[in-house]
Order: sequence, then C-alpha cells, then structure tokens
Amino acid sequence: MDILSLLGILLALAALVGGSILKGAGIGSLWSSAAFVIVIVGTIAAIFVHTPPSVFKRALNILIWVVKPPPSDRQVVASRIVEWSNTARRQGLLGLEVHVNEQHDPFLKKGLQMLVDGVEPESIRRMLEIDLEGQEHHDLAAAKVFEGMGIYAPTLGIIGAVFGLIAVMKNLGDPSKLGHGIAAAFTATIYGIASANLFFLPMAAKLKAVIASRTGEREMVVEGLIAIAQGENPRNIEAKLAGFLH
Repeated sequence: MDILSLLGILLALAALVGGSILKGAGIGSLWSSAAFVIVIVGTIAAIFVHTPPSVFKRALNILIWVVKPPPSDRQVVASRIVEWSNTARRQGLLGLEVHVNEQHDPFLKKGLQMLVDGVEPESIRRMLEIDLEGQEHHDLAAAKVFEGMGIYAPTLGIIGAVFGLIAVMKNLGDPSKLGHGIAAAFTATIYGIASANLFFLPMAAKLKAVIASRTGEREMVVEGLIAIAQGENPRNIEAKLAGFLH
C-alpha cells in the first residue's frame, strides 16, 4: 500500500472541504449538479474521444497502482538470479528447469524458459526487450489518459464558468439571483482546476513513476539472464545487478 498516495488523496479532499468552510462558503457551495455535468462528465466524454478502447481499459486496470503498486522487491529478484547463476554453473542451464514453473511473473518465466531451452543470448535479449518496450509503451499510454483528463478539466471548468455567467447576465434584472449565480459559475472553475491539480495530474505522475520502476526491475532481469546465458561468474553477476538496486 502506498501510504503517501492515500494520505495525499485524503488531504486533497480535506483541503477542499476545509478551505471552503474556513472561507465561509460552506460545504454546500462545493456541490453543483450543472458544474459536475459540464466538467466531470465533459472530461470523461473528451477522454473517450481521445483514447482508444484498449488503452482506456488498461488505464482503469492500473488505476489501483496509485495507492497499491504491484509488488516489487529488486533485492529478492537479484538474489534469485544470482542463485540461478550458481545452479547453472554447477548443473548447467538444464538445472534451472525446475524453477520455471515456480515463477508467477510471465516476463521472468518467459526469460528463464528461453534460458533453459538454450536460446542464444542476443536472441533472448532481443525478444525480452521487445516485450519490455511493448508493455512499457502500453502502460505509459494508459497513464497519459489521466494526464489528458488533467488537461481537459480546467478548460471545461472555464466553459462551465462562462455558462454560469451567461445565466447571470440573463437575470440582471433580478439582483437577488446575481450572487448565487456568480457563485455557481465559479464552482465549475473549482471543479476543473481542483480535479486536474489535486487528482488527475498527480495520479498520472504516480503511475509513470510505478511504470518506470517496473521497467527498471525488468531491465535488471534481462541483464541477469543474459549474464547467466553467457556463463559469467556469479560474483560478477551479483556485482552487475547491484547497480540496479539503488
């Protein structure tokens, strides 16, 4: 669980509600059905047009990574690779076959299977890097869905504010409606700017960081498996992988 992300979301909500109360606007001023439809529904509509279905589906799947990133322990993975290198040195590459089905990560399992099958090191590298680049590209495109929402939301907030001011202008003859109308107009601006800067853009940045971390770990796996395939000394492999642990 990413405590910082969870705490950040709670603080963002507290800042909006608390700020509204401290400024004397009250909690009720934060709700406007018209602003919600224009800004939130409008942002979702824009991102539907912006995003291919497969990318949007992936974005929904990885959204949980904001508060619960996929499990990762580079130290454990590095130690496992060094252990495999010792096994390969003593028993040969076929000695690693018993470990293939123990792997839950499809990427690691595929690489280890190719190692056992005696695939040439450069072929292993090429195939794993194609998988790695493809997955990274797909995940980054999914993260950019939230980045796109962070771009569209403020603009739609301005549109909502303009609609609100148009309604105010139509009621200039009734001063009793002016204050409420202007307040409602600015609520749309709050929806747009707050949703973008407190939620959508930070979520996109956090997802990109998680994706970069996963990519770094898999790059370590590639280097480790290639080193085993090339018959490098386990101590040299351990020293090489140490550079990925920082």
